[in-house]
Amino acid sequence: MSEPVGSAAEEEPGAEEGEREAGAGSGILRVFGRQLKRFRVRAGLERPEFGAMTGYSVSTIAAYEQGRRVPPPKFIDKADEVLDAGGVLQEMKEEVARAQYPAFFRDAARLEGEAVELHVYAMYAMPGLLQTEEYARAVFSIRRPLLDEDRIEQGLSARLARQEIYARKPAPLMSFVLEESVLQRPLGGKEVLRGQLEQVLLIGHKRNVEIQVMPVSREDHGALGGPFTLIDTPEGRRIAYAEVQGDSRLYSGQSKVRELEARYGILRAQALTPSESLAYVEKLLGET
Repeated sequence: MSEPVGSAAEEEPGAEEGEREAGAGSGILRVFGRQLKRFRVRAGLERPEFGAMTGYSVSTIAAYEQGRRVPPPKFIDKADEVLDAGGVLQEMKEEVARAQYPAFFRDAARLEGEAVELHVYAMYAMPGLLQTEEYARAVFSIRRPLLDEDRIEQGLSARLARQEIYARKPAPLMSFVLEESVLQRPLGGKEVLRGQLEQVLLIGHKRNVEIQVMPVSREDHGALGGPFTLIDTPEGRRIAYAEVQGDSRLYSGQSKVRELEARYGILRAQALTPSESLAYVEKLLGET
């Protein structure tokens, strides 16, 4: 029997292809915010002055101090320096970074960031690891019920931070199988889609990445149950992250993992080859 190691409800459409808002009120953010304010007051700085010294607006500083937004690492480093915090703020940087993800996705995000291999099947929208900033903003902006601007910006920051995986050395082996409809759905408008297709081409030409398109014309399909990701850890374990409407889970049990492995293998055999897929994306760009 498969062993779920994480789950969540009330998923936003597209799930990882559109994570739910991060837990902006989580404990670590409130603790960081109180410490930040304490050091600012100790330094005799008002928010406008501190904001000018760090390059952030008064409203953003207020959101950080109140635990409503996740401060980026560069802000934490700058604030620690400006406020002479002696590394106290920097020591919380890793936990603060984890807080940018919704609770159900934090373990998956950690595993993803450390993975030696990642294999992603996307069914509804472009997976987060391929999204442009404009496309990701559109995904968050069209969610129902609507997110407020703070949550959109927070989700966007978290989404883009995951893409630092492409700069890792050694680079992880990555593959994506994208439904053809994903490449044709103009979330955010035609110009946003065009930029997204250009990014797919750019990433698809990386030596450690293979992107395949699953044509809608196929009469057989190996995985109609929803999108999922296979994650290979440095310790040699394979973990599956699966999504359906309203539920997301990490699985470590061999039975479920092997089931999804088999589905992914069938999908790759049914899809266009990587070179055919990139040629198809180029064709779409010519028509956009």
